[in-house]
Amino acid sequence: MNKMKIQKLMMVAVAAFSIIGMAGCGSKGGDNEVSVGYFNNVTHPQALYMKSQGTLEKSLGEDTKVSWTAFNAGPAEVEALFSGDIDIGYIGPVPAVSANVKSKGDVVILSGSSTGGAILVKRPDAEIESVDDLDGKNVAIPQIGNTQHLSLLKLLDENGLKPVTDGGTVTVSAVANADVANMMERGDIDAALVPEPWGATLLKDGAELLLDYDEFYMEGKYNVAVVVVRKEFMEEHPEIVEKFLEEHEAASTVINEDKENALTIINEELKNATGKALGEDIISESFARIGVSTELNRESVLDFAQISKDQEFIDELPDEATLFTK
Repeated sequence: MNKMKIQKLMMVAVAAFSIIGMAGCGSKGGDNEVSVGYFNNVTHPQALYMKSQGTLEKSLGEDTKVSWTAFNAGPAEVEALFSGDIDIGYIGPVPAVSANVKSKGDVVILSGSSTGGAILVKRPDAEIESVDDLDGKNVAIPQIGNTQHLSLLKLLDENGLKPVTDGGTVTVSAVANADVANMMERGDIDAALVPEPWGATLLKDGAELLLDYDEFYMEGKYNVAVVVVRKEFMEEHPEIVEKFLEEHEAASTVINEDKENALTIINEELKNATGKALGEDIISESFARIGVSTELNRESVLDFAQISKDQEFIDELPDEATLFTK
């Protein structure tokens, strides 16, 4: 059994155990509590802005406790949703679909959050001028089964290529974003499909742009982050969910209309959370490729669902009626 198939089976097993735990746990919060999950990443800008400014806390009032939990990867956030440790989460569309299918509709997509925000770069000395030239090359993605991985699979398929694991000629390697530059410098990988701010960082470090955010999938209008909610929480606390959506929309508006100030706030939040702020040039370039919007591109989500099923990350396609809240 090849390495990628083993990774897929492990992901399915983890999700299965999580669902078993979900049946007996339910919500961890009280009647006046809400816990929100997110990543300390620029593709979750509304969460960073809202947390920094305390806008959700102000909207809900002193009688409702708001807690924020940062995650490093989608599977861990999905487990927290299944166990009831978080109620609402900013997450990629691929783990959102997986959570919906594996929970039998108990995790649903509430809103869009951001679009685009990823680029395909190459090693400067790699003989790659087009997607066709990825034939025989090693391409890095952040994680097996995540949004960038499935975007790459879609791109390869559209250009008549396949990964080695499917009998093709392109080696697809899961590489932590922070390690891509070193592996490129050593010649271990030839190209990488990475999200921001890693794309802008790699370009600054000498990598070359092969395809920009709007050139490899849906002209960059696909959701790179969405908001999900536990159906039970939404039914029991509709007023909290409504207030959350109002603040999520307000944060989106501020980020788009007062971008310079909003990015300063977001960058300061990243510094407080991780100990390091992004360079002003990096965060500015990143947001030139990220669309901030509550609109949900259902077509892109359902497309990711189909790829997920084709790649055996999920056993069945989600029911649209239980995947989206509206």
